[in-house]
Amino acid sequence: MLDARKRSVALLLAAHGERRHGAANGSVTQLAATLRDCAIAQEVAVGFIKGAPTINQSVRSLLASNIVVFPLFLSDGYFTRVRLPQLLREALAADMASRIRVLAPLGLHPALAGLILDRLVAMARVRGVAPARAGVVLLAHGSRQDPASRTAGEQLAESVRQYSDFRAVRVALLEEAPSLSDVTCDMSGAVLVFGLFAGDGMHGAEDAPRLIGQLGRSDVHFAGTIASLDGIADLVARAVARARICEQATATGCEEMLASTYRAHVLSRDMARAL
Repeated sequence: MLDARKRSVALLLAAHGERRHGAANGSVTQLAATLRDCAIAQEVAVGFIKGAPTINQSVRSLLASNIVVFPLFLSDGYFTRVRLPQLLREALAADMASRIRVLAPLGLHPALAGLILDRLVAMARVRGVAPARAGVVLLAHGSRQDPASRTAGEQLAESVRQYSDFRAVRVALLEEAPSLSDVTCDMSGAVLVFGLFAGDGMHGAEDAPRLIGQLGRSDVHFAGTIASLDGIADLVARAVARARICEQATATGCEEMLASTYRAHVLSRDMARAL
């Protein structure tokens, strides 16, 4: 039994989550179910920084000693740099036998821009507008304390510009300037607004539609959020598979080759003891 545990691998999808009444965090749960069907790992669980099950509860529920964590966040901001590692260290303190490896956040995966672009092109077709005659706004959270969200949004916007014919591609932010109103005030014709939100919380379900409605324009259309994209499960599965291959082939230099694709933190027993 112990040998089997040492060889087994679990995948933990770490998300922000929602505590408000009625929040089901359904997109993350559905993503986990899809990944279980893919058999990418012996176990697949979800854990939320805000909501249930918590990160600690999920880690402690897993039988595998090797846990790969995929953060469902847009950027490498406070939650992925500080809060998530804190919660994982707390979970490890209760189970010294486990080894946890954290991959780069979803928003930094190079394949994400292609999925967003596919959605935008499809939405333009639905609206009967050629991409060259439409503008795009990527709506992100933003933060006055941390530039990570803005930076990730700008990087995605640059990728969309590079590989598309859209007339303009801009970034708007919820918590700092520029706002959606700011960036669309001089955009004429059809505008597609896409939410850079990895979960199905209030930002994508409520804030984005409300802000679009406040513009008072019939030619500004909501194109959904990251949580609703086709292909996210495949993106996660590929990232996890590559991480596992790299883990098994460290001696060949695979870590260096894939360093630009993902970031890995190993939360070891020493780190847990340092708490």
